[in-house]
Amino acid sequence: MLKKRIIACLDVRDGKVTKGVNFVGNKDIADPVELAEYYSDCGADELVFYDITASSDGRKLFTDVLTKVASKVFIPLTVGGGINSFEDFDRVLKCGADKVSVNSGAIADRTLIRKAAKRYGSQCVVISADVKRHKGEYRVYGRGGRDYTGIDAVEWIKYCVDEGAGEIVLNSIDTDGVRNGFDIEMLNDVCGTAKVPVIASGGAGSAEDFVELFKSVPNADAGLAASIFHYREVAIHELKKLLDKNGIPVRIC
Repeated sequence: MLKKRIIACLDVRDGKVTKGVNFVGNKDIADPVELAEYYSDCGADELVFYDITASSDGRKLFTDVLTKVASKVFIPLTVGGGINSFEDFDRVLKCGADKVSVNSGAIADRTLIRKAAKRYGSQCVVISADVKRHKGEYRVYGRGGRDYTGIDAVEWIKYCVDEGAGEIVLNSIDTDGVRNGFDIEMLNDVCGTAKVPVIASGGAGSAEDFVELFKSVPNADAGLAASIFHYREVAIHELKKLLDKNGIPVRIC
């Protein structure tokens, strides 16, 4: 049985790790290089680095901070923010990323996923789908949750997978930062149709939320969180012990 992954997320703005609620009201927390090294050492299976204002600011991702982060981690590193072209993929991979996460760029250029997958392989292409309920339907948002696209989330994810995306990060805007648990309903609706690994993101407030995630959404491949790890409210090695105790397969160092 494949082991479930626990992923730490660094939302970076102006060189600092930041966190908000429902994608707004972000407050600076810590230095991304120090946090990255901590997560690499404490049992996280992977690390995600998002330059959260690159797309909304219309600029390229800050590669200087990324390069420093990549030099400190020895676990898979996924990087996103301001990825709008084939050249952006190449640039962040050369800075040390293992996988590249794209959202707004793929919405704007429907050929981007296929081009990147053909060059670097599907395992390198991650779709970061920022999804929110709109009149009872799941809809995709762009530019860090700022732009309503009207795109049906389930259909969009199917399209991205068909184009060559090898992994999906499902970011529930509705539960982001609320800390009342993952969006189980949304995850089940999406995981039931996705043919590639799905990472659950948004809503984790306790270690027990991860137990509920993997028991309620058995097709979820990983759980991603930020603030509960940043503030040391949940230690990753203790979380993994709890998951293992509940019969959920994880990698324990």
